[in-house]
Amino acid sequence: MTLAADVVARLAETKCRVVFAESCTCGMVACELGKIAGVSQWLCGSAVTYRDATKTQWLDVDADTIQTRTAVCDTVAHQMATGALGRTPESDLAVAITGHLGPDAPQGYDGLVFIGFARRKHDGAVHCEVHSHTLKRRGRGPRQVEATELVFQTLLASL
Repeated sequence: MTLAADVVARLAETKCRVVFAESCTCGMVACELGKIAGVSQWLCGSAVTYRDATKTQWLDVDADTIQTRTAVCDTVAHQMATGALGRTPESDLAVAITGHLGPDAPQGYDGLVFIGFARRKHDGAVHCEVHSHTLKRRGRGPRQVEATELVFQTLLASL
């Protein structure tokens, strides 16, 4: 993925360190970045929180929110991003993704992903925004690739 190389170059250019919280991409974001030499200066890590209990235990995502709204929602993406950033003091920003890649997605959720982007400001405050996307590709593998590309595009646009 040339997007991964673009991300690493932009991280180096802006001197930003990033941490990820991945659900539906199941580590593909970190894997693709890990293929780029020099990324260790900028990639703090990635928490693959595929299951709901892991999201709550590792990232402090609210279990009640997951129960009432599911893990595929803007609030969970927000909490994943801020949770990852809060647990990684050396990181300047965090990007989280949660979604439903199918098959057997509930009505209205097939291919729906939420990407949360949290940035630590100079005064210590955290700003977070969340974007939703409906994936166009079919099948889990192609959708994971598309979701990973969306994470990279979101990160590039935010740096």
